[in-house]
Amino acid sequence: MGSINEEATQRKSLSTRESQALSRLASKNRRIITINDITDVLDISRKPATDMAYALTEKGWLERLAHGKYLIVPLAAGENAVHTEHEFVIASALVEPMYIGYWSAMNHHGLTEQLSRTVYIVTTERASKRDIHGVTYRPVSVSKQKFFGYQPTAVGSNQVNISSIEKALVDCADHPEFCGGIDELATAMQNAAETGCSWNRVVAYLRRVGNGAATKRIVYLADQLDIDLPEYRDLVENFTTGYPLLDPTREARGTRDSKYRLRLNVAPESFFPDDRS
Repeated sequence: MGSINEEATQRKSLSTRESQALSRLASKNRRIITINDITDVLDISRKPATDMAYALTEKGWLERLAHGKYLIVPLAAGENAVHTEHEFVIASALVEPMYIGYWSAMNHHGLTEQLSRTVYIVTTERASKRDIHGVTYRPVSVSKQKFFGYQPTAVGSNQVNISSIEKALVDCADHPEFCGGIDELATAMQNAAETGCSWNRVVAYLRRVGNGAATKRIVYLADQLDIDLPEYRDLVENFTTGYPLLDPTREARGTRDSKYRLRLNVAPESFFPDDRS
């Protein structure tokens, strides 16, 4: 690995004014900044502040996250280094409205030990995938009907919207491809059952999301895990027609199970340990 000096020399040198701006912002523990932050710390008007942000971006000291929002690019180490902001905080600056969901929310709640280098962002807007400092930020656009079940959560000195345990499970059942597949959802449900998950809330959220495939996957996994879902009979009696894949990340094969109205393309043995009680 290169030293700080080597890394610094890869960026273009700063003017006195630019250095002053970055130093003042860093001293305020600002990692994600806006044009207004530059105008404030230097007491200048918006036009020169916008020009400075553009110049700092070109020189490699800022990374543009969204319109008018920038990340101060960190040095790797050292006494005066600027360390990168938490990935969730960066994610919150990329698109609005948003909440952290799917695999990222499962990680946050300790429902899975598998780490993903992708941060999943749920939004009602259309946004493109971004790679920032080795981390992929993956926005997932959903309807307004599905955009709920999150709360502001402290991340350092910031507040970031993160889905609840219950909504994370429902979202992942809705789109297993964004949580590593049905194996990870099974593990998450097993862990959720041990951490005070509200299954009443899970069922309420399933009804609100309104995806029949998600309901079938939750019911199927709950049965495998001996989890007593409330309103179980009503859920089963109102299964939608059709046989979606248990795991849409796997090959479309396997038997059609008439009880769950699912195509079981993954055997339970593949996502539960043999020694489970």
